Amino acid sequence: MWIWQAITGALLIILLGVHMVTQHFIAPEGLRYYEDVVAYLSNPGVFALETAMLIVVVAHALMGVRSIILDLSISEQTDTWLKRGLTVLGVLLVAYGVFMTWQVVR
Repeated sequence: MWIWQAITGALLIILLGVHMVTQHFIAPEGLRYYEDVVAYLSNPGVFALETAMLIVVVAHALMGVRSIILDLSISEQTDTWLKRGLTVLGVLLVAYGVFMTWQVVR
C-alpha cells in the first residue's frame, strides 16, 4: 500500500497545484464568489478534476491512517477489518463530497 500512498501523494501535489492556480491565483483578489464557484464547477471537466482531487485526498488520508494504526502491531484479522472499514469510510466520504458539490452546481 505504501506505493499507492506515494502515488497519491504525487498526484496531490499536481491536483492541488492546479486547484490553487484556478481557484485562487487566477481569480480577482484571490477569491471567487459563490456565483463564480457555481459557474466554474458547472464545467464538466472542472467537476471531474475536483472529484478526482477529492478521491485522491481521501485515499491518501485513509492510507495514512491505516499506516499509523499498523504501527500498533495489530493482528492480521484486525487489519482485514481495518481495511474494510476504511474502504467503506472512504466511499462514504467521496459520495458525500460529490453529492455536496453537485448540490452547489444545481
